[in-house]
Amino acid sequence: MITDTILKVENLSKQYRLGTVGTGTIGHDLNRFFAKIRGKEDPYLKIGESNDRTSKGNSDYVWALKDIDFEVKKGEVLGIIGKNGAGKSTLLKILSKVTGPTTGSIKYNGRIASLLEVGTGFHPEMTGRENVFLNGAILGMTTKEIDDKLDEIISFSGCERYIDTPVKRYSSGMTVRLAFAVAAHLEPDILIVDEVLAVGDAEFQKKAIGKMQDISNSDGRTVLFVSHNMSAIKNLCSRVVVLENGTVKFDGETDKALESYLARDIETNHSVFFKKDDKKEKMVEFVSVNLKNQNLKITKDFSIGDTLNIEFVVRNNSDEIKIESSVQIKSNEDVPIFHIMGRDSNYEFSLDKKEESFVVSIEDIRLFPGIYTINLTCIGLSGLQIFDNIDDAISFEIIDGGKYTTRYLPKAAGQFFLNPSWKKL
Repeated sequence: MITDTILKVENLSKQYRLGTVGTGTIGHDLNRFFAKIRGKEDPYLKIGESNDRTSKGNSDYVWALKDIDFEVKKGEVLGIIGKNGAGKSTLLKILSKVTGPTTGSIKYNGRIASLLEVGTGFHPEMTGRENVFLNGAILGMTTKEIDDKLDEIISFSGCERYIDTPVKRYSSGMTVRLAFAVAAHLEPDILIVDEVLAVGDAEFQKKAIGKMQDISNSDGRTVLFVSHNMSAIKNLCSRVVVLENGTVKFDGETDKALESYLARDIETNHSVFFKKDDKKEKMVEFVSVNLKNQNLKITKDFSIGDTLNIEFVVRNNSDEIKIESSVQIKSNEDVPIFHIMGRDSNYEFSLDKKEESFVVSIEDIRLFPGIYTINLTCIGLSGLQIFDNIDDAISFEIIDGGKYTTRYLPKAAGQFFLNPSWKKL
């Protein structure tokens, strides 16, 4: 049966044991052995908790991945996103055969090249040129293949001047340039790229994304791309898998995947309360935040033209009485939209009580329909000391055009809705 599926992952799971001993004790190994010879299931596969790094569990075993299923078509660019600790790197290491799965299977048809860490397989004492041959051989290229592509690899990396200099004298950016150049010119059927592109500068990131698009569009090869750069994910990927606590939260169209990833569990008539770090008390810290509209109703849904009231509570654990606070709003591609501070409006924050409540009101909000997130920061007046910073503290959605228009406003049409005057000359 002919199929265009190049990679198929079925019921893939990976379990780790927490603590200083990573593979288990002798007693555990014996229990596994006796279960195996009796034809029984591994007893430790029945225990274990989800991979939620923010909470303390009761088991020594954790599922870094649990029952992962997805297929990748030939020529598809698949994005894999999720918070830190969601299981992205574990999944890529299993796909790259760096480590094996606990249960499940992977079926693929073709050669796989991986770029998981900066300069993996590079020898610091060898020159860039020598490392091209070494790294190419590790990735499965023949000497003739490397010879034929050597000039192209060096040119793409932008390291011509230093190609005969030992890699130990390279910056991390130069190293990742050369490493990516080798992997990209391997002509694999499947190219796996982790967040390493974040090390490169903006010019190289644009160049690398263009190369990955060429690999997919022109050559019909498959790319698996992991990144926290939502703009790169949106520009490059036709489909995205969202991982959360080791499981697949969403698998589908890129725009919907980004909304699923960036949306927070914020329910109407509920505030978001932040966990207190008992190990390290902050001088000044955020306690909670909620959003209200012009009718002072707590909500996460707004229309163009509404008033967005951001109410937050600050706790003072010191003698500090003067602070500065800022609010940043970002799009669902993680792109900053605007950043506001109290000083912009000649407002001075004064902490006279143990806990103080503040509100910043953005009237006549003109953001296009979509999901937006809010970052909160509290700093000293000098700007040199950060008391508290909470990324993605809360999110909200602009759902329609509100009082200004009844036409359909596509989410990808822009960031701001304007309503200027029109006239015929």
